[in-house]
Amino acid sequence: MHRRLIVPSALAASLLLAIPASAADYVPGAPGIGDSYYPTSGNGGYDVSHYDLRLKYQPATDLLEGTATILATTTQNLSRFNLDLGLRASEVRVDGRLAKVTATGAHELEVVPAAPLPKGKQITVVVRYAGKPSEFKVDGWSAWHRTPDGGVAAQEPDSAAWWFPSNDHPRDKATFDVSVSVPDGTQAVSNGVLQSQSSRLGWTRFNWRSNKPQATYLATLAVGKFDITTDRTANGLPVLNAYSKDLGDNAGAARASIERTTEVAEWLEGVFGPYPFNALGGYVPNVTSGYALETQTRPFYSPRQFANGANVSVVVHELAHQWYGDSVSVHDWKDIWVNEGFARYSQWLWSEKEGEGTAQELADYVYATRTAEDPFWTVKPGDPGPDNQFHIAVYDRGALALQALRNEIGDEDFFAVLKGWPQRFAHGNARVADFVRYAEEVSGKPLAALFDTWLYQPAKPAAGPSPVSASPARAAAVEPAQPKSWKKIAATNTVHEHGDH
Repeated sequence: MHRRLIVPSALAASLLLAIPASAADYVPGAPGIGDSYYPTSGNGGYDVSHYDLRLKYQPATDLLEGTATILATTTQNLSRFNLDLGLRASEVRVDGRLAKVTATGAHELEVVPAAPLPKGKQITVVVRYAGKPSEFKVDGWSAWHRTPDGGVAAQEPDSAAWWFPSNDHPRDKATFDVSVSVPDGTQAVSNGVLQSQSSRLGWTRFNWRSNKPQATYLATLAVGKFDITTDRTANGLPVLNAYSKDLGDNAGAARASIERTTEVAEWLEGVFGPYPFNALGGYVPNVTSGYALETQTRPFYSPRQFANGANVSVVVHELAHQWYGDSVSVHDWKDIWVNEGFARYSQWLWSEKEGEGTAQELADYVYATRTAEDPFWTVKPGDPGPDNQFHIAVYDRGALALQALRNEIGDEDFFAVLKGWPQRFAHGNARVADFVRYAEEVSGKPLAALFDTWLYQPAKPAAGPSPVSASPARAAAVEPAQPKSWKKIAATNTVHEHGDH
């Protein structure tokens, strides 16, 4: 008699997992994560959960030495995998065992572990590395700023490769511990909460922690001599702002803007919902660049943003990104509108709140002052292309799309969408199409045609975003006055001007 053995499905699955894969089943992880604009950004085959960075930086020579411990889980059977790093790696260990390492491409570190890695395995990767970040360039481009007293890592769409090995794409977020040793009298500023600092033998170590998922380009490091202010929000979050000691004539205007961070964040909570992170603040290093960047919990601001006086509007923009761009990040860089259109629109809402021009008045002004022949209208905010990723149309036409949406679905549903979206996709990633579906879900209205008109058609919409401009003839006859806030908002047009390659 032959008896048939019945194996429960769960047990059968575990038995299959226990069968060793053959060598042919292990393949290299892709050298890119699959972004449509930046095919070599990020890597395939694993997902990072945490970065522990232990660094030493000498401002006088720009020498950075580091040991990075990366906790990750494999997403396929891996024979080898890549990390993004532009500095020289002297040693890599995977689960404690030495791995073979080869530098390839512009910023790829190819790692072959001592034994293949099965899918679903939790791994620990330790990388020892060193170099001068200012000497590393990709096509002549650098994300590292040398300053008179140190250096700064802050760039978009990538900056991690200049100071730590990573899976450098917003699709792979992780928590961070950043520990930096610098000469006494110098400070190291990073994301999140300053856990502790201590001095020994002429060096001071600063220990920072970001306890919520963070995209690699949103990780920042600033070493220099700063004036630092600290505070706490009404609900107890630590606030830390840092200003280079040599900002010159821009120092007062920078402080008059950034010291309002807590006030702006509290207002934004009323628009977008609870603040998503464990700290807030901002920093202004003595760099020559002109842009600002939404580095998580602690935005980077160029001194030039305050060259013409205080400008709270740029603070509104970068803090709005903490919800739209940082907590909810792009899935692909072509989805940049879900970052920039909303940060720009937040500036319009701040203007409305301050009584310096409503969002509608700003929308009417932008629509009326951009003629149909203006190349502005040929840029598609929903997919602008890598060369136009930070074009002003992504910002202003992107904000026009939101005003058109507001008029279509009404204030109640519109603000429910603005507040609900960061909750639905908190600490994750999303596409433009996800926002369209979400707005339709909340409003109960079909909105594909509206978004196609404002985000994807390479021409000026025949009807504007408001009743006044709905008739082209009427819009031409009624030239709207320039809103009072316009000059301050327009002064931030270069907010991410040098953020692309």
